[in-house]
Amino acid sequence: MSNHLKFYIDGEWVAPVKPATLDVIDPSTEEAYTAISLGSKADVDKAVAAARAAFASFSQTTREQRLALLNKVLEIYNRRYEDVAQAISLEMGAPITWAREAQAAAGQVHLESTIKALEEYEFSHQRGGTMVVKEPIGVCALITPWNWPLNQIVCKVAPAIAAGCTVVLKPSEIAPISGIVFAEIMHEAGVPKGVFNMVNGNGPDVGQVMAEHPDVDMVSFTGSTRAGVLVAKAAADTVKRVAQELGGKSANIIMPDADFANAVRDGVNACFGNTGQSCDAPTRMLVPASRHDEALEVAKAAAEAHRTGDPRSTETQLGPVVSQLQYDKIQGLIEKGMAEGAKLVTGGLGRPEGLNRGYYIRPTVFGHVTPDMTIAREEIFGPVLSVISYQDEDDAVRIANDTVYGLAAYIQSQNIDNARRVASKMRAGSVYLNYPAWDTHAPFGGYKQSGNGREYADWGIHDFLEIKGIVGYAG
Repeated sequence: MSNHLKFYIDGEWVAPVKPATLDVIDPSTEEAYTAISLGSKADVDKAVAAARAAFASFSQTTREQRLALLNKVLEIYNRRYEDVAQAISLEMGAPITWAREAQAAAGQVHLESTIKALEEYEFSHQRGGTMVVKEPIGVCALITPWNWPLNQIVCKVAPAIAAGCTVVLKPSEIAPISGIVFAEIMHEAGVPKGVFNMVNGNGPDVGQVMAEHPDVDMVSFTGSTRAGVLVAKAAADTVKRVAQELGGKSANIIMPDADFANAVRDGVNACFGNTGQSCDAPTRMLVPASRHDEALEVAKAAAEAHRTGDPRSTETQLGPVVSQLQYDKIQGLIEKGMAEGAKLVTGGLGRPEGLNRGYYIRPTVFGHVTPDMTIAREEIFGPVLSVISYQDEDDAVRIANDTVYGLAAYIQSQNIDNARRVASKMRAGSVYLNYPAWDTHAPFGGYKQSGNGREYADWGIHDFLEIKGIVGYAG
């Protein structure tokens, strides 16, 4: 609690320049359990100035020095692991088992992947008489979302530091406590003053100020496409680099030769993971038209097997969504799906039976969805699946790519050559064949309105580097 009302700037926990607070809501009870301070331009100016002052020396550190720092961060992170999990569970309603096994684990594994990537990264190579050097880009503004708090914080902070950059972090004000725990970890790990700074606040008063700040060299943003557009516009006047991971409406193509029942069941589970609050969730399930009703039977049983309830219970699979705003949005889209003629297979409006408070959504499956329906086109960000028919492979590819988004695609086939062939036609930054294990060394990012740039391991480090050519180097 001691740091909830403070920011972390220049190696110290400090009070905001202008006092202002925001309640943090437990989405399972709809009640405030703590409060944070909201920052202003004055706080951002202090944090950026600290990062700018620290950059001169930190940018000149060796690979070995930065590896030692990241390894120390990982050591402290592992010791504070349960604190991270508990913070995430409370602030965003993640079931505690999921918070431990997925949410907190994501921060851990990204630290490990970044450390491994830094050990092997080539920061220079000679091409003829020219030396090509990759150097830290400078002061980086990092703006992260509420749905995977530590995943996205570590995905940005770790590679930025690996590259030799200094940073100012703005976690989501909706789920900010895990970010405060992370700042405590960074402090205990001995991060040099000014290298890592954190200011809480909202988008207009902190995020936009960071994006347009003349002393910020790069913005890395994860969030909605709408907010990403605003960040890019704010950054444009100073011609700074902007890396963005934005929305998604990912298709999951169940091919005719797939292990059908298992593919459909696993697709429901993948869609509902994190209570449906993942930008790369496979929310559009494409099935052969002749097997549509069969798919709905399997999907109905799979959805109804999910246990929704108190995030504190280790038995809970689906917690609440994060906020009243998200709850109302999802309810509106479920209502829209029903009004536009989709078949409600299970779930629907209102809270699940037995839950009379909290932002809980009924696990919902729609069948006979057509590609032009609102629920097939808009990102819902809740446990809501749309099942869509296709006639043949070309039709499936056309439907899958008929979206403004391009973050991910999923393909299920017992013939790996078929799956690879269809993967080559997907306009998406990540394609997952037959529900593979998560690979934190694979590039992650989107095509089209799902953003630009790539995260994870060496891909993330690359985004925080400038490229310099020293011509005549060979003498």
